[in-house]
This record gives sequence, structure tokens and C-alpha cells, in this order.
Amino acid sequence: MSLISLLLVASVTPIAFAAADVTQTAQTVQQFALDGTLIQGALLHGKVAPNSSLELNGHKVKIASDGSFVIGFGRDAKLHHQLTLNTVDGTSTLHDLTLSKRDYKISRITGIAKKITQPNAASIKRARLDSKQVRAARAIFSTNQHFKQSFIWPVKGRISGVYGSQRFYNGKAGRPHFGVDIAMPTGTVVVAPADGIIRLFVPDMFYSGGTLIIDHGMGVSSSFLHLSAGLVKAGDIVKQGQPVAKIGSSGRATGPHLDWRMNWLNQRVDPQLLVPPM
Repeated sequence: MSLISLLLVASVTPIAFAAADVTQTAQTVQQFALDGTLIQGALLHGKVAPNSSLELNGHKVKIASDGSFVIGFGRDAKLHHQLTLNTVDGTSTLHDLTLSKRDYKISRITGIAKKITQPNAASIKRARLDSKQVRAARAIFSTNQHFKQSFIWPVKGRISGVYGSQRFYNGKAGRPHFGVDIAMPTGTVVVAPADGIIRLFVPDMFYSGGTLIIDHGMGVSSSFLHLSAGLVKAGDIVKQGQPVAKIGSSGRATGPHLDWRMNWLNQRVDPQLLVPPM
């Protein structure tokens, strides 16, 4: 990870950060820190003076009582963004962020059942209800800050799919893939990559099969898809490394694997940017 950290004074001049820059300037009045890699798919967290306000591209960013905040950028996020910091003394400081652009893999998968690629009306209705549950779980904004832990892999094995890749199912373009796939046998134990609260476990969603969501705080969540079993229930508090589920091939899957996804609220970010190489 790159670390972008400054001590700021009142300014009307935008401060620009290029992708992967490491910048450190000692001035005096207010502290602004941003930790992460400036790249499409990134999750970053930072800190400002308490009681400040912050906007990302004109949209308010929630700040914890200690000044901590989180921002995230999706697969196809534009490359130039602006953070506006407003402090209690009336000072407004602009920070220009420049992301690195990524190239994504294309993969083709055959053998998916027609009932999955061309679902009937009842299946579409079911999938929409599933999606509503998932969105609600990911929208929870809790005050814990477990996302500041150094994340670990929920399971180790062969990486069979990566974030951002575009998949074609039976020759038809599907949505981009928003997780990292780890191929391991059915029943392999999956552990929590960081502390958190279980917000959802559903054993049989239409597309994602057994689905579990862990809230790591301030809108940051992990989702585990295609599970064969859950070992926890909604509301449980879990610790990093604790077994939470078992790998399966439920839902839209051609074989047993874990599909690990991460979100900052509705922004889909890349889990691999948060863990060391396997």
C-alpha cells in the first residue's frame, strides 16, 4: 500500500496526488491522512480533524467521531477525483486524486445451465429479492473500524478468477466479475478476513447460492458466495481467522470455489488490494 499523508494549513490551492505517490509535507494546522493505493478498485481509509466535513466529488463522506473515514473506487471509476475538506474554522481545502487505470481479463465459461443464463419470471423475481437483501446488508453503516486491520485471505488455494474480469457465459457477455475466486474442494473452511459482524447468511440465493456478508465497519463489507454451509448467523460478532463458512458450488457456479467480494457501501472494490500475495 501507498501512504499519502500531509499536515495542512488553510489553502485555496488544490493539492494533487498522482497514482501511487508517497507524499509527506510538514506544515502546521490540520491533519489529513489517506492510506491506500490510488488505483481503480481501491479501498482507502484516512483521518481528518474531528468535526470536519468531507466531500468526494461533491458527495458527503461520513466521518467517525475520531475523524476516521473511508472511500472506495469501483472497477471503472474515472481517473480524476476531488476531495474537499472543510474544517471547523471555515477553511476549505481541495485534494485532487489521480487513479491508475487497470486492464481487465476476459474469460469464457461454458456449461452453465440455461435456467441460470436465461432465468424464467419466477427466478428473476427471486433474484431481485436476493439482491434487495444484499443491498440492505451492505448499506449498513456501523461505527466499528475493523477495516483498519491488516486483512488476511479467507482461504488459500488456486486463484481461478480475479476482480474486474469480463465473463462470457455460454457465449453471452455477463456482468464484470467483482470478486476474487479461490478454487478449493467443497467443505473447505472459510475464515473471517478481519473482525466484524455477520449481517446476512442465506443458504440458497439464486445466483450466488450460499451467501454470507461480514460488516467490517463504516460501510466496508466482505461477501462470500457459492457456499455449501454457514457456520455463523446474522448478528454474530466474529474475529479475524474465525471459521465462518464452507466452500461450495451453489448458485451460478461451475465448480467449488469461494467468490470473495468487498464493498464500500455500493462501490465494489478489489479484495486482492487489501491482502498480501498468497
